[in-house]
Amino acid sequence: MFVLSEPTDAAVGDLLANAAKSTFSYADVGATSGKTPAGFNLDHNRVMIGRGPDDFEKAKNAIRSWKMFDFDWVRLVRTDTPIEEGRTVAMIVRHFGFYSMSSARIVYVIDDLERRFGFAYGTLAEHVEMGEERFSVEFDAETEEVWYDLLAFSRPKALFAKLGYPISRYLQRSFVRDSKAAMLRAVNSNDIEPGQNRER
Repeated sequence: MFVLSEPTDAAVGDLLANAAKSTFSYADVGATSGKTPAGFNLDHNRVMIGRGPDDFEKAKNAIRSWKMFDFDWVRLVRTDTPIEEGRTVAMIVRHFGFYSMSSARIVYVIDDLERRFGFAYGTLAEHVEMGEERFSVEFDAETEEVWYDLLAFSRPKALFAKLGYPISRYLQRSFVRDSKAAMLRAVNSNDIEPGQNRER
């Protein structure tokens, strides 16, 4: 849903109320845990955000607190939403002088707390895109490296998103960049040394 001014609390409340009754807008629910479907853009990005068990604990807490959305042009409603299957959140995105409101629901949770933690959410009917995104942090016991991993498949759904496809892809790349930076900040408050922010 696209709007010309910042959505009011009432509008966001209506969006969340509708989202609670909504269904997923795509067929391959849960596919970020296995083979992703054809016909979608596939994006996979990783960044090393720390080293050692303490940084891994910070990274898990950052996921639980939705810190991967902690930047100025995206607002997540609500950041106290528990990481649990079936929970619904809304996103308000500011771009090029207007706003979009979208909703998503957590599809599954990754809970190997010694090695990997995170979740995936999928778009609901009100979302301007359709697809699924996985947010996870991983701990390599051999190297003690801590990685933030983003995997998504998506394609435009709303007419405006289809017409502005290059802009949609630009915003997706911007989200990845800023989300990785936000997770790095969340873990790197005092502990990560220069040179550890390596990407692949």
